[in-house]
Amino acid sequence: MKLMRVGEFGRETPAVMTSDGRVLDCSSLYPDFGPDFFRANALAQLERQLATTELPELDMTARRIGAPVAAPQKIVCVGLNYVTHARESGQEPPAEPVLFMKSPGTLVGPNDTVLIPKRSTKTDWEVELAVVMGARASYLDSPSDVASFIAGYAISNDVSEREFQLERGGQWDKGKSCDTFNPMGPWLVTADEVLDPQDVAMKLSVNGVLRQHDTSKSMIFSIEYVVWYISQFMVLEPGDIINTGTPAGVSLGHDDVAYLQPGDVMELEVAGLGLQRQAVARA
Repeated sequence: MKLMRVGEFGRETPAVMTSDGRVLDCSSLYPDFGPDFFRANALAQLERQLATTELPELDMTARRIGAPVAAPQKIVCVGLNYVTHARESGQEPPAEPVLFMKSPGTLVGPNDTVLIPKRSTKTDWEVELAVVMGARASYLDSPSDVASFIAGYAISNDVSEREFQLERGGQWDKGKSCDTFNPMGPWLVTADEVLDPQDVAMKLSVNGVLRQHDTSKSMIFSIEYVVWYISQFMVLEPGDIINTGTPAGVSLGHDDVAYLQPGDVMELEVAGLGLQRQAVARA
């Protein structure tokens, strides 16, 4: 299934995109696709209901697409999870996953405007494969246990302000948690429809120039390892989002690649997970 949330910010309607491209309104079945939905293991129930319930179709003409997950408790991110990105950032590949948190308030739709913060001169892009948790995970025994805890996958743009992140006290969260800094979607593809999440192609362009192009096969730490690892340090709750890292091709570390400016346009694609397009403006 492809889970979507459509409508104006803060008032999105939960919906499902069918295999023939129709978007069905699920608000009569569930108030939203948030932590309570995943906690109740409602994905399996929703699939059965779609086979037996006639739902109204939404006209998507000029309708905003929101992030596919509502109000996650947390967004956990993995830094430097591609060798080439670690090296372009001037760092050696890590021996263990590098973890940081991103405010859930950064979450916006896949085509919403990204705002460059006040006093920012180094706002950067990062295409990432996002994991959404479908069940509570704490102290998992092994990476091999992880698959049953994952609800699905989506595209995230882990927008980052590098000066705030690296030069203003060394606190990564500051450079990652600015308003609009996590476009996500256009939909959540349930785990059963992603044949091999460890081998999906991803790319990002800025103003039509390809900047990032790699596959999740290039991750240092696999998705299953990352989820298992995080569960050793914090409880992962249903609906939580994990951004699993970005490949090489960001502005950081490249003097000849400009940081984002007002009027720029980012376009992102992850195979099987859809497309994003964000215009850039100043806050």
